[in-house]
Amino acid sequence: MATAAQGPLSLLWGWLWSERFWLPQNVTWADLEGPADGYGYPRGRHILSVFPLAAGIFFVRLLFERFIAKPCALHIGIEDSGPYQAQPNAILEKVFVSITKYPDKKRLEGLSKQLDWNVQKIQCWFRQRRNQDKPPTLTKFCESMWRFTFYLCIFCYGIRFLWSSPWFWDIRQCWHNYPFQPLSSGLYYYYIMELAFYWSLMFSQFTDIKRKDFLIMFVHHLVTIGLISFSYINNMVRAGTLIMCLHDVSDFLLEAAKLANYAKYQRLCDTLFVIFSAVFMVTRLGIYPFWILNTTLFESWEIIGPYASWWLLNGLLLTLQVLHVIWSYLIARIALKALIRGKVSKDDRSDVESSSEE
Repeated sequence: MATAAQGPLSLLWGWLWSERFWLPQNVTWADLEGPADGYGYPRGRHILSVFPLAAGIFFVRLLFERFIAKPCALHIGIEDSGPYQAQPNAILEKVFVSITKYPDKKRLEGLSKQLDWNVQKIQCWFRQRRNQDKPPTLTKFCESMWRFTFYLCIFCYGIRFLWSSPWFWDIRQCWHNYPFQPLSSGLYYYYIMELAFYWSLMFSQFTDIKRKDFLIMFVHHLVTIGLISFSYINNMVRAGTLIMCLHDVSDFLLEAAKLANYAKYQRLCDTLFVIFSAVFMVTRLGIYPFWILNTTLFESWEIIGPYASWWLLNGLLLTLQVLHVIWSYLIARIALKALIRGKVSKDDRSDVESSSEE
């Protein structure tokens, strides 16, 4: 029985690690076992180290939010309290839970007669009940401060590392002598830390604040984890470092704008959002497609030629670009509202609904 089971498992394992899929023509896994500087060549088993590291990052996040982010929030005047609680009412609660959270005029008039309340009072109750389900500002501030801190630190590390890397100045160096490009300790730590962080986000998003773009972010995390993992295994890490750094630069600006918004520093929020919007459009709709995709699709084809995992990785990179376009649309909507209202009212990528909806 055990021998019979080993046959299909061996076939599956062999298929998963097929040299024809992962490596260019005439390259084998044995070729990548040879000596190299630093950490040698990337191997699939290195990826296993990210899971305990992801758990450690999540634990550090809990400590950070409790002992650093929360005191900072309280210091600048963010209250440690939830929204105003709606007056208990069994009839309205049943309508809210089972029928609708936004009753129309006809239903409001019916409830008004049934409860002997005026329509304005019922509208107020539904507004308070909706706000009751929203996470408090303190929770949102702590979450954003953690992400801001990580993105800023990893971006600074990435820029410092890439500044002395030849492929930062000549992107065609990403493919010269590929895949025989040794893995340095700095590159290894950069990759593994980014991958562990996104694994921690993948699991924590189910307990974090509910967001309008939950599904898009779920797909984003899957694509990001897939890209980082696959590019590491087949040693496309040089291009991977450029992509990670390019994304981190706008991510920490977005979180900074959210922090200013939660702290009610409206002018600072507006300024940071304008800077974020400009950086996002330039990096995600300019540099990414015309610099990154150009080298992964065309320059790599010219230098090393396509192979199976090359097609998969470029497919994931193109999927990421589709997400960039979607987010650019959302950002443009916010910018348009800001021009009309004179301020950034909210981020369509983040909060469930505005507190001033009615």
